[in-house]
Amino acid sequence: MTRARKLRELLSSGEIVMAPGAYDAWSARMIEAAGFPAVYMTGYGVSASVLGRPDIGLISFAEMLDAARNICACTTVPVIADADNGYGGALNVVRTVQEYERAGVAAIQLEDQVMPKRCGHMEGKQLIPKEEMVAKLRAAVYARKDPDTVIIARTDAIAVNGYEDAIDRAVAYRAAGADVIFVEALQTPEQVASAAARVGAPLMANMVEHGKTPLESAEKLYEQGFRIAIYPVVSLYAATKALENVLATLKSEQDLRPCMAQEVDFPTFNRKIGLQELRTLEAGFACETP
Repeated sequence: MTRARKLRELLSSGEIVMAPGAYDAWSARMIEAAGFPAVYMTGYGVSASVLGRPDIGLISFAEMLDAARNICACTTVPVIADADNGYGGALNVVRTVQEYERAGVAAIQLEDQVMPKRCGHMEGKQLIPKEEMVAKLRAAVYARKDPDTVIIARTDAIAVNGYEDAIDRAVAYRAAGADVIFVEALQTPEQVASAAARVGAPLMANMVEHGKTPLESAEKLYEQGFRIAIYPVVSLYAATKALENVLATLKSEQDLRPCMAQEVDFPTFNRKIGLQELRTLEAGFACETP
C-alpha cells in the first residue's frame, strides 16, 4: 500500500488525522515513533531549521524538496507537505507536484498567496486572484501521477478579504479538484464550527499556539467537519525551549554534568536513531575470514 493510499484510508477512518509538524528528518522520526499516523512537513519549521530565518518566503523550492525527500526517506507514515504557493505559476505547480510525489509525499498543500508569502498567522499577506488559484489547482490535479495523492488547497483570504471571501474561494477550490480544503487562520469559534458545512468538503485545521485560530480538541474538530489536524510548530517550539534551557544551564554552570538531567543519554539516543539495526545490516555484508 502506498502512503498516499494509506492517507486516503485514514481520511475515511472515522477519526481525525493528527499530524504534528516536522522541521527535519529527526523530528519526523520522533513524531512517527510517538505513534502519530501522519507527519506534517512545515514550511515555517523548515525555514527555521535550514535558514534560521522566519517563514516570509525566503525558503526555496529546492530546499523544501530536499526536506521532503529526507523526511519521507526516514519515515513510513504518510507525509503531508507544505508546498507554499507552488513556487510560481501553473507550470511551476506541475513541477512541484511531480517532484514532491517522487520524494514520497502523500499530500501536497498549495496556497493562494503571492510571493513573497507569509506564515498564515502573520500580518501583511496578499492574495492572487481566485481564478489564478483555480488554474493552479487544475494543474496540480493534472500533474499527479498517483490518483491517491491528496491535493490540499489553502486559502489565506480571511486576513485579507474576510470570511465570506474565504468560503467563496474554498468552494471554488474544491470544484477545481482539491481533495481537502484548508481555510487558514479561522478567527472565531463560530467560523471554526461553520466552515465545513459552508464549504461542503473535508477540511484541515491548523492548531497553532497563540495563533489566530481558537485551539480545540481533535475530537471536537472531527465533529465540526475537519478530517486533518496539523500541529505545525509544537515540535519546533518544544525543541527551542528545551535547547534554550540546557544551554543556559551550561553557560551558567560552566560544567556539562548539570545538563545531563535535561538530555537523553548516549546509549538511548543511539537506540532511538537505529544504530544497532544498521550495524547488524552492515555485518551481514561482511565476508567471512577464511
